[in-house]
Amino acid sequence: MLYFHKELKEKLKSDYQIQKAVKEKKYFKVDDGLYSDKPDANYIEIIVKKFPNFVIYGDSAYYYHNLTDFIPNKVVLATTKNNTIRSKYVKQVRLTDELFNIGITKIEINGTVISIYDKERMLIELARCKNQMGYDMYKEIITNYRKISDDLDIEKIENYLTYFTYGDKLFEIIQDEVF
Repeated sequence: MLYFHKELKEKLKSDYQIQKAVKEKKYFKVDDGLYSDKPDANYIEIIVKKFPNFVIYGDSAYYYHNLTDFIPNKVVLATTKNNTIRSKYVKQVRLTDELFNIGITKIEINGTVISIYDKERMLIELARCKNQMGYDMYKEIITNYRKISDDLDIEKIENYLTYFTYGDKLFEIIQDEVF
């Protein structure tokens, strides 16, 4: 389990007791102001603890949805325009409030529940950003979407597209590439 410094101080009653517990390896400092009761805290646990109101996006979402085997060197998190993230583990992408809330779902990764955009939303993002992505990665992701095309909810995609500029054009791209 992860604890912020304040939470651990409430539990152990003083900074001295925290330092003592860390020295005795009862707790482990895993990030600035963050402690774990196990030595091998997963970075996704750290991110979820530090940034609970943000959503996995971009390359990270494709990876966690098993649409690519490319492991991003940082977790891509979507935020609203007003938020700022400072972390060595994170790449931040700012979205409008309206787009931020479309397609958020929860999945479990290594025992940690994360907020992530669903596959339908990420398919729209793939169509939107295809020219900003490397050809090989795009091809791999599109190929994997074709394999699961029967499992995708087309009505959900159509509904999501009403919020996007050029939604009709994006739908044409999706139909040509996947269905």
